Amino acid sequence: MSYRPHLPSVLILSSLAVAVSAGELPAAPTELGSIRRNERGQLEVFKAPAETPPGATATTVVPETVKRAAPGQPPAQKAPAAVASGRTIVVGPLEPVSSIQEAARIARDGDTVEIRSGEYRQQAVVWTQARLTIRGVGQRPVLIADGDSAEGKALWVVRNADMLIENIEFRGARVPDGNGAAIRFENGHLRVVRCAFFDNEMGILSGNLADAVLEVVDSEFGQAPTHAGALHHLLYAGSIARLSVRGSRFQQGFRGHLIKSRARQSDIRYNLIVDGAEGRASYELEFPNGGLVWVIGNVIGQSAQTENPDIVSYGAEGQRWPENALYLVHNTLVDQSPGGRFLHLWLEKLPPGAEVWALNNLLVGLGTFAPQAPGRYDGNVIVDRSALSDRDGLPFALPSNSLLRGKASSPGFVGEQSLTPSAEFRLPAGSRPLPAGKPLSPGALQ
Repeated sequence: MSYRPHLPSVLILSSLAVAVSAGELPAAPTELGSIRRNERGQLEVFKAPAETPPGATATTVVPETVKRAAPGQPPAQKAPAAVASGRTIVVGPLEPVSSIQEAARIARDGDTVEIRSGEYRQQAVVWTQARLTIRGVGQRPVLIADGDSAEGKALWVVRNADMLIENIEFRGARVPDGNGAAIRFENGHLRVVRCAFFDNEMGILSGNLADAVLEVVDSEFGQAPTHAGALHHLLYAGSIARLSVRGSRFQQGFRGHLIKSRARQSDIRYNLIVDGAEGRASYELEFPNGGLVWVIGNVIGQSAQTENPDIVSYGAEGQRWPENALYLVHNTLVDQSPGGRFLHLWLEKLPPGAEVWALNNLLVGLGTFAPQAPGRYDGNVIVDRSALSDRDGLPFALPSNSLLRGKASSPGFVGEQSLTPSAEFRLPAGSRPLPAGKPLSPGALQ
């Protein structure tokens, strides 16, 4: 394992429970103290003053040995294991906890694991805690599989948790069966924020438990490997309750799909899902088992080197869920492949009640588009690629003098859910809110 250190830190011991994100008051502290070096360079525990105010923010590190014995003296006793949750475990080359695997061993429900900047190799982990936050601090730390995997599945396996993973980069996941994921999400509620996934056989791969929820926000996926084996999808959600993807970028696929979801509900909004000149993905978006699907405010682009003529596919493997509808609204779909299709609905495999609403989409390039199922098809406009201009590094916007500017009608509601976009993608990954009341134009970029 190798590191490139960035920021040293002062480590503070505490069993104070902190629940800021949940808005809860912290539990009363049972012990406060800090690890410091004495004049001989030894680590010792210093008690905090008794008058430390309740609720004071504290950072926790949980090394098993907190004091080193002086030369010639009996070994120091180990500190008792902390019981309370809400601690912060800091990981880094200059910290008492120097590996992610050690942090995973000592972490308890409710803890936060903070990973300092640098490279971390062969840090495959199965996370078994029920509630956990794992966060990269400062410049995004990079985890490189380097041949390591947990259970032959992934770099990280999330067993069954309410978990947040934030600001971490994953690279190089490989396993013998070709489905090596950066993150294998098995059950619970996983939220992935501002992370990056490059050169993995799968970026994120979920299981098939029907109550699992996966949310991906402001993250990047790309550089699918080109070796033989299973199809390498950048994000693959199994038959889970819900997949949500917002403000994220997907590019450079290879034979697999950029996003594939079998979820009961899939909500895909304000993303840049463009394979790029070097990409060779199959579908950009595939929903093989239907379900309720919202695709709103995305830029979705197929490469000329694609191995499949369809950009968005719905229902190819037949019905799995009782409710089935696709809402394709205010997207910019770009097809560089002659003979391609912007949308493919597998009517013969869909239930009779399935509906499709395709509204205010900007259809760019060489693909074909035609209504294929009951529903609404309004405001969809076909333009040549030359009709678009660059805005903030995205060459997919209508120019300010376009006659289509501000001419889209409101897409309305489905039940109580609005179909009107409220944000748009911004580079390198993320989204920004749209001004309220601004007249809408066809497509994703307003």
